[in-house]
Amino acid sequence: MTGPAGPLSGVRIVEAASFVAAPSAGMALGQLGADVIRVDPPGGGSDAGRWPLSAGGASLFWANLNKGKRSVTIDHRREEGRELLLELVTSSGPQGGVYVDNLVGARRLRYEQLAERRPDVIHVHVEGRRNGKPAVDYSINAEVGVPVMTGPADAAVPVNHVLPAWDLVTGMLTVSAVTAALYRRERSGEGARIDVALADVALAGVAGMGWLAEADELGRPRARVGNHMYGSFGVDFATADGRRIMVVALTEGQWNALRRVTGTEGVFAALEQSLDADLDREGDRYRLRETIASILRPWFEARDYATLERLLDDAKVLWSPYRDMAELAAEARGATDGIVSEIEQPGIGPMLAASAPWRWNQVSPPALAAPVLSADTDTVLTEVLGLTGAEIGRLRTAGIV
Repeated sequence: MTGPAGPLSGVRIVEAASFVAAPSAGMALGQLGADVIRVDPPGGGSDAGRWPLSAGGASLFWANLNKGKRSVTIDHRREEGRELLLELVTSSGPQGGVYVDNLVGARRLRYEQLAERRPDVIHVHVEGRRNGKPAVDYSINAEVGVPVMTGPADAAVPVNHVLPAWDLVTGMLTVSAVTAALYRRERSGEGARIDVALADVALAGVAGMGWLAEADELGRPRARVGNHMYGSFGVDFATADGRRIMVVALTEGQWNALRRVTGTEGVFAALEQSLDADLDREGDRYRLRETIASILRPWFEARDYATLERLLDDAKVLWSPYRDMAELAAEARGATDGIVSEIEQPGIGPMLAASAPWRWNQVSPPALAAPVLSADTDTVLTEVLGLTGAEIGRLRTAGIV
């Protein structure tokens, strides 16, 4: 929602961050209308060239996580650059004074330094651990137990996954923290110091799912169940033409729809009687998941994908096809009512990109291009800090910007 219609229109946010969590927060805040100024050292931060790369070698990762922002380069590792960043964050104006970072080390800006210049400053600091030690999604995910819950039942090693889920959740919690702090500041004039540790987000996540309490009560970890959905019925099936689909029956209605379309109502009624089970209950469907899957599997294997698509949709079964990323890209490109479109990205050319995943008053904002690194340095320093061309030129000569 960047632009006049955005609910955060007029709010200025300075972001000094890299990788996923904090930059994803900055992008979402920008999509809500805020003016997000990303600050990197000259030459770019540690994620400037992160994979995946375009055919020309530019980072598709960077371009997609920084859409709609403005880019400023300041060498804040040096004293003069650090002072410049401090001035940028604490510059005057009712809608400024918001800083999101994930910087580390003694040289990073602290809340106390910011608040000394501007008492109502809002500072959200994203960190690996609450004690300041480093951590990333893939290391944290290992220690909160997810890889040893993932994979085939007979797997002897942890199974990592590629989605940085804790990073993305941390990013959205950061958005919540910024908007809540802005709301409080508007009412009370108070600033805020907010620290969000990735490790705490992950621990809260597994606790919120009940997994932590379950393991504590049982005194043992949960066993792997492969592609079966835990606690209910859901598993993958092969089709006659070699595709695979995921079928889920969470509710009693979904379970009844699946039994009706497969013509297995009588089979499952007999199974319930012989095993003293009630398959309308999620727990019994999960307990007998292997038996249920073995009964249903021949029905799926006897039909091709097109037939299954028609039958399952007509019966209102909850299901989805498995797609690889290339298939998903082709599907998204061809959709006329989705959030993906082709944009012209400087330094890359035509690029498939997504807009914000929400509709504000039934309007989806367009996907915006990411800036070229440092493209907005002169404009921002002039606009926000009132620097002259000569002053900016001196900073460039000194390598500060």
